[in-house]
Amino acid sequence: MQDIPDRLGSVRGLTRRGFHRIAYADWGPSVSDRPIVCVHGLTRNGRDFDPLASTIAGTGRRVVCPDLPGRGQSDRLQDGSDYALPQYCSDMTVLIAALGAAGVDWVGTSLGGLIGIVLAALPRSPIRRMVINDIGPYLPWSGLLRLGSTLAKTPADFETIEAAEEYFRQGLAPFGQLSDGHWRHLTTHSVRWNSESRRFTTLCDPKIAHAFRNPWQYSIDLWKYWDAIDVPVLVIRGRESDMLPETVLNEMARRNRNTAVLTVEGCGHAPTLLTSDQIEVVAEFLNGACGTAPDEGVPPI
Repeated sequence: MQDIPDRLGSVRGLTRRGFHRIAYADWGPSVSDRPIVCVHGLTRNGRDFDPLASTIAGTGRRVVCPDLPGRGQSDRLQDGSDYALPQYCSDMTVLIAALGAAGVDWVGTSLGGLIGIVLAALPRSPIRRMVINDIGPYLPWSGLLRLGSTLAKTPADFETIEAAEEYFRQGLAPFGQLSDGHWRHLTTHSVRWNSESRRFTTLCDPKIAHAFRNPWQYSIDLWKYWDAIDVPVLVIRGRESDMLPETVLNEMARRNRNTAVLTVEGCGHAPTLLTSDQIEVVAEFLNGACGTAPDEGVPPI
């Protein structure tokens, strides 16, 4: 895969212990009335969106894909307890402000979707249209426990890039069937070569696992936020997802009539948005081509 961002940038977020750098990949025109912000899942980074961002940027839109703190090229936080939803919302607000636009569209996978749900629900939110990828206002225990267990077992480094890729193929198996090129792309942007240790270091702070020790993570309920969202939303679900049960998806559509629904076959948590069929649906929705009632105007994948 040869997708290369047009620009790389950063902004400064703030915790009680000081400032930290939030890196992002920037695609398309440098100025836009309504850029698209794409935010990744718990252990991932903004380069997961390269094919999606490249395709949409080709239509003339600006697409910005940040690395949440502790991931990718962003700084790690000093206190692991700061890896929490309020901090992520604060950091993404700083990023949106830096873009200088009156409004943004939002694509959020898993954790990125939770951030989007909260931000879109608040009064005078800048979010105008939103894709929520395989997450909902209620998080089931089974999925959280699986994610926490996987995160706790993530190696700090790998001897070879091949060993890293094998690990990610196994650990991210719920992503579904991907091409060899997709797996190598995900792996390449998940590790960094360390010349001192002569090993590939994982670009995910182990302290992120601390968040799963907090009880609120296991009982998080964002329904009040979901009910308050008043913009078009496309909710994507992997058919075998353990993070977005079908019952929760149906309740989301029932409670918020701005919701369109897409179920992706052959994967669990979460659809990668790497394949051309998924990219096409997301691009059409963000450009206003799809209806906003449940299952209307959204072709099945």
